[in-house]
Amino acid sequence: MNLVVIQLSGGNDYLNTVVPFNDARYYEYRPVMGLKGESVIPLDARVAFNSEMRPLKRLFDQGKVAVIMGTGYPEPNRSHFRSMDIWHTAEPFASSAEGWLGKTASVMDPTGANPVTAVNFGRGLPRALAYPGVSVASVGQLEAYGFLTGIAGAKKRDALLDVMARIYQPTDEAGWVSARMLGTGQGALRGADVLREAPAKYSSNVEYPAENAIAQSLKGVAQVLTAGVGARIFYANHGSFDTHTNELVNHAKLWRDLAVAVETFWQDLEEHHAADDTVIFMFSEFGRRIADNSSGTDHGSGGVSFLIGNRVKGGLLGEYPKLAPADQLDGDVRFNTDYRQVYASILDQFMDVDPSAVLNAKFDQLPVGR
Repeated sequence: MNLVVIQLSGGNDYLNTVVPFNDARYYEYRPVMGLKGESVIPLDARVAFNSEMRPLKRLFDQGKVAVIMGTGYPEPNRSHFRSMDIWHTAEPFASSAEGWLGKTASVMDPTGANPVTAVNFGRGLPRALAYPGVSVASVGQLEAYGFLTGIAGAKKRDALLDVMARIYQPTDEAGWVSARMLGTGQGALRGADVLREAPAKYSSNVEYPAENAIAQSLKGVAQVLTAGVGARIFYANHGSFDTHTNELVNHAKLWRDLAVAVETFWQDLEEHHAADDTVIFMFSEFGRRIADNSSGTDHGSGGVSFLIGNRVKGGLLGEYPKLAPADQLDGDVRFNTDYRQVYASILDQFMDVDPSAVLNAKFDQLPVGR
């Protein structure tokens, strides 16, 4: 299976994504921000999607979307950076530089034979993908991807690439300051060669919205995924969901863009007969406060995650957190699903990877696969 991870950076507002539209307390706490009427699409008698998620509702109605209620971790932290580190490393209590997806790639390809087992679409390297000995390609624009692409003249560029290749050519590994640097450099060179061929192999009747950044990232995922280069883990970033102000406008646009992008991507996978072998995981570092601040919401804790795929057992999974004062965590939603349960379920049920080898412990799994 292929795993496509979409990070909703900034703290997605759980309550205005999966809306408890029949809970009077929701509207008491959100006199300004509470969604109702045409702003929601009911999923059952209790909860609804934000109306901007209509494309995802179509996938939900087909049984392809699992909505995982109340995801979070022990001892919540409202810092974007610390909370995201916790999600990226699967370590809620300790600091770690080892990402859970990087470790997963290492388990799937222990010799590092494939330099593009994991591919990130965006700037930098998410900590989730970092792991010693694992080479990860970070791609901005796939068509222009490669090393020294801005150098004028093919001869100059080839000469510089030859120098880099010689730098990363091992002579005596014991003499290197860092074997990890050696492996990373060689992997990056090999990965650039592999990935820049992907767009030429790609053809699709599906049209991605040009001004939709997450849609363009997912188009890149589709190009690499269907190229048959052995890439298995894909990462993309969407946001910012840090909606302290003007949330009704900003949050709506974020979900409108994302929902359209995911539906378009799924149509592309189906055209290429790759949908049965792909699962999408969407998460955010935390949810937001139960009460609004009149024009937005502030950092909270418990949130919602999504799994999407033909092999996903769709529906609402778990209990929606209660909003009564006694059930809150200092004004926040109290999580009731440990995020490592979600990871364990993905690894075992979709990726054929022993969760204990990645998470260093055993966690109860969720019934998300079929």
